[in-house]
Amino acid sequence: MTAAVPPEALPRPFRRLWLGETVSSFGTYVTLIGLQYLVLRTLHGGPQDVGWLNSARWLPYLVLGLFAGVIVDRCRRRPMMVGTDLACGLLVAMIPLTWALGGLSIPILIVIVLLYGAAALFNDAASMAYLPSLVPRHQLQRAHARTDGSSAVAQTAGPTLAGALIKLFGAPWAILVDAASYFFSAAMMATLPAVDPARAAAARSSVRQDIREGVRWVYRPGGQRWLAIATHLWFAGNALLGVAIPTFALHTLDLSALQFGVATALAGVGAIVGASISTRVGRRLGTGGAVIAAHAISAVGVGVMTLAGLGVGGWLATAVLAAGQWGHGLAMGISNSHEMTYRQALTADHLQARVNITMRAANRTVIVVVAPLAGAFVASSGTRMAIVVAAVTFAAVAALLFVSPFRSERIESR
Repeated sequence: MTAAVPPEALPRPFRRLWLGETVSSFGTYVTLIGLQYLVLRTLHGGPQDVGWLNSARWLPYLVLGLFAGVIVDRCRRRPMMVGTDLACGLLVAMIPLTWALGGLSIPILIVIVLLYGAAALFNDAASMAYLPSLVPRHQLQRAHARTDGSSAVAQTAGPTLAGALIKLFGAPWAILVDAASYFFSAAMMATLPAVDPARAAAARSSVRQDIREGVRWVYRPGGQRWLAIATHLWFAGNALLGVAIPTFALHTLDLSALQFGVATALAGVGAIVGASISTRVGRRLGTGGAVIAAHAISAVGVGVMTLAGLGVGGWLATAVLAAGQWGHGLAMGISNSHEMTYRQALTADHLQARVNITMRAANRTVIVVVAPLAGAFVASSGTRMAIVVAAVTFAAVAALLFVSPFRSERIESR
């Protein structure tokens, strides 16, 4: 009987990248809950305000997304990651500072979030393009699964900590955790090797031609095009869910900040499990099969959320909502590493930033458009109906990929 060969260790520089992004993810989830609570409770806003805030977070991807991909493909990626981490930290720190000075309002908060989104856009483009330079192709899926797993841990602990910090210090001061996490991430990025040479802009074609090349690659015929279309649809469903769930929990179910944090944290627990089994699921079902199965699980999990508050309240309602969040998180933990690996494995290095940020820009554009509409839909049709529509959307994503060529795609991982 032959002993199992242990998997090849991931490169040491990747571990520093992973550590910086893990800590940053932790702070981001604290801020996610903090901003929602800040709008709905501290600033006395409504679901429409949550929709506008979510839209502002991703608006830079609509306006600057394609341009950012070209810029990052022409520059050194590590300095871009360090600088944008610092910018994000400073902008997040402005929220409690503005609150302390008595000047924070929903319009000012939206402006700060808009600027933060612009800095995060360039950071995302540089980080996604930098990772394939550190990790060989056959280790990409494992590397993405590792970052997904740590992000899921942050997603689990962050909301719970956010609920406790909000209760102790108030929502504005809880957000300071995120500012500190960005400064730590900048320090980690500064220690990474300069594996990406400077790109000579003069030797390249025009910006318009570079953008067109990236877009063509994303939507070229075959599985990649179908995955792109299905992912856009998934983001529409998730944008609706992003407005409906905090309003459902804090208004309809009248949960406390701690109960809301606990329910949200269960999505992170599910994502930890999903990331930990994603490689095995991919080996068994293939890349396409793993992603399709994950989206079907999302539809079921979100469907469970609609049952929260039917005849029960308080911690029982929290438990039902948390169970649905767990299922949705499990699905994301399984699918994300396979989707990212599939795209990056098929993309040449000089196209990495453009291809990845083109997809991310398109997805965030969906959020920009859908989030305000979702706020209006939630206000007019109710939170429970909005969650039902989100569940149907995720089911449609799974069905679309099942009948597409993507179903048979497979990227080997070891």
